[in-house]
Amino acid sequence: MNLLVTGGAGFIGSEYVRQLLGATPPDASVKITVLDKLTYSGNLANLAPVADDPRLVFVQGDICDADVVEDLTRGVDAVVHFAAETHVDRAVTGPSEFVRTNVLGTQVLLDAARRHEIGRFLHVSTDEVYGSIESGSWTEDWPLAPRSAYSAAKAGSDLLALAYHKTYGLDVVVTRCSNNYGHYQFPEKVIPLFVTNLLDGRSVPLYGDGLNIRDWLHVSDHCRGIDLALRKGRAGEVYHIGGGTELTNRELTERLLEATGRGWDLVTPVADRPGHDRRYSLSIEKIRAELGYEPQVELADGLAATVAWYQDNRDWWEPLKEKAALAS
Repeated sequence: MNLLVTGGAGFIGSEYVRQLLGATPPDASVKITVLDKLTYSGNLANLAPVADDPRLVFVQGDICDADVVEDLTRGVDAVVHFAAETHVDRAVTGPSEFVRTNVLGTQVLLDAARRHEIGRFLHVSTDEVYGSIESGSWTEDWPLAPRSAYSAAKAGSDLLALAYHKTYGLDVVVTRCSNNYGHYQFPEKVIPLFVTNLLDGRSVPLYGDGLNIRDWLHVSDHCRGIDLALRKGRAGEVYHIGGGTELTNRELTERLLEATGRGWDLVTPVADRPGHDRRYSLSIEKIRAELGYEPQVELADGLAATVAWYQDNRDWWEPLKEKAALAS
């Protein structure tokens, strides 16, 4: 299978690439072209473990550049579309880039995929498109109700992708995931930010009352789910990929303090951000029943491995935090 993977030097995209190319035994039929703009969160070091694999080609470019996308989609069997602006706090202060990349960039890719009759377009999305839910869990047919510029832009790209299936017959599958964590996550996100700050004895910010609830999904489980949807999912369908472990932000903070040997004196309460969703919860019954997906990484094990990785890989995250001024 000849794949175009957009955003493949980012956190989740690079895990997907490493997972496919690192499979045992190696699959000689898999060939991957990564298209990544290498913005602040895209990092070639994320692909270092597979950089010498002859099945991998890297192209630095923008998914909004129609000429680049046109060239790269020619002869491709499938597109796996990770590329997106994703950090909600950044969307609050600068939403225009989120609309440009997440909506326009997706449309450019969809147009090229349609022209070249790509076999499948797998669009990676988020649970945030649903807004917030007090109880129960969202199913795939739940109405979209985004509450931030980021989630609104992702909802727009989801609807575009599904519309191209309805209008043009393009083979589109959309996946929506819960909160990811794991190795190589850019340290603006809550778990790597807290872990790296705590390792250095720095304070960490806890929004509001700390009772916002998220379902945590190890990035390796997410990518296994994506690959199942790519290979076995039904065209025109949405599939949820979740981790099955809900925690309040306060509970998560408690676990990270314990894992790093720090105390609550390093936690600084801060004002809640605008439009902060209270609770996310995805039902994974559909992907479980149709595709046989099950999360494999228990949260306790995944958090321990993640903390250990950041302890052992300061040379990866310290320059990123310094450049982005993320240390508090």
